[in-house]
Amino acid sequence: MSDASHPLPNPQEKPWAGRLQAPTDAFVESFTASIGFDRRLYRHDIQGSIAHARMLARQGILSESERDAIIQGLECIQVQIESGDFQWSVALEDVHMNIESALTAEIGEAGKRLHTARSRNDQVATDVRLWLREEIDAIRQAIARLQGVLLDLAEREAETILPGFTHLQAAQPVTFGHHLLAWFEMLERDRARLADCRRRVNILPLGAAALAGTTYPIDRHYTAELLGFDAPAENSLDAVSDRDFAIEFVAAAAILMMHLSRFAEELILWSSAQFGFIALADSFCTGSSIMPQKKNPDVPELVRGKTGRVFGHLMALLTLMKAQPLAYNKDNQEDKEPLFDTVDTLKGSLKVFADMMGAIEVDRERMRAAAKQGFSTATDLADYLVRKGLPFREAHHIVGRAVAYGLQVGRDLAELSLDELKQFSPLIESDVFAALTLEGSVAARDHFGGTAPNQVRAAIARAQRLLADASP
Repeated sequence: MSDASHPLPNPQEKPWAGRLQAPTDAFVESFTASIGFDRRLYRHDIQGSIAHARMLARQGILSESERDAIIQGLECIQVQIESGDFQWSVALEDVHMNIESALTAEIGEAGKRLHTARSRNDQVATDVRLWLREEIDAIRQAIARLQGVLLDLAEREAETILPGFTHLQAAQPVTFGHHLLAWFEMLERDRARLADCRRRVNILPLGAAALAGTTYPIDRHYTAELLGFDAPAENSLDAVSDRDFAIEFVAAAAILMMHLSRFAEELILWSSAQFGFIALADSFCTGSSIMPQKKNPDVPELVRGKTGRVFGHLMALLTLMKAQPLAYNKDNQEDKEPLFDTVDTLKGSLKVFADMMGAIEVDRERMRAAAKQGFSTATDLADYLVRKGLPFREAHHIVGRAVAYGLQVGRDLAELSLDELKQFSPLIESDVFAALTLEGSVAARDHFGGTAPNQVRAAIARAQRLLADASP
């Protein structure tokens, strides 16, 4: 498979051994190696290399027999990796050189020809984009799964009343189904953001080589077609140095984790003894080593904590890129660990959240009792007076006095007698009590986007159609 004039390289030999004569310092070798984390790109590296070999053969740069040997060899290496029989070498630095060295050892001279018309600079950028494109699809599916769980719960709780809060103070009654749909909308924006991000991920860097392109007659559009990219990158310098796509993904991930953290905060509050609105399943909680009564909401707390981890990764990537001149710099090796951990954190958080939300128990009576506190139907009384002809600002003042009276006597507005209410306005009649009930309050918000139960059910139906029609 080789000849005397082109002997096979030592499998442990650096690709730059012709230029640098001294061996790499042992610590530097370990310090600069990325194989400990970038080996997860092996499948995408092989996928990109097979497409590259097909393109080279189509352009007459490789023979058909060389192409076939390369493809067969790469497929064999993938089997070895996935069976655990592949020996990774720190001395070969990264996933690319490990696979290329193994390929050359496997098939001989043809293996050395694979790297024609490419560089590790465009190779790694291609691998990361292939990997991230796949992960975005998986994350969007995980979001949709969580959204489906929320819709099922919202449908069950379309008429369940709980207090809506502003400033964490009881504001107006809403339905629990309506509250859950607010979470759905936040996640839908996340899903859309990731779909938009994916379009910019799906650009092919391969063919940019080290930074200036190549002298070989390559067909980058054909390679893009083979790999399912929308188009090749327009500029070779930008192609190898761009990490905007990774930063944009982590930014979208940070927003998604912020949303999950907000959900987590509410679950933590609601499951406390002070609220008692919900109970988390025991399998998503832990106890205390010293206090036998404790049931700690560890899962939502951890999701809330992991949010800071993803925020940190976003800052790390922004800082990594902020002072880099064109084109590729070794700094960019540091993009992978934050990116990989962001994906892992996101997928884990979405999975555990969907599992947890599918198992919560709702205490409807505690929710309803809480909604009766804090004069949550005060705005309804103001609206009632407006319908009787008062300007809203006057009505607001009158109801404020009624609330002050309620606080003084220790009763909610709905618990005051008609005579007590009439002392604040002669416009108040016996029909006022229909407006002051919790059910009357939520039912009155009967418009698109409102909290009325029939509007909640209509919104659920629209959301279900959205999920059914959406692409992964």
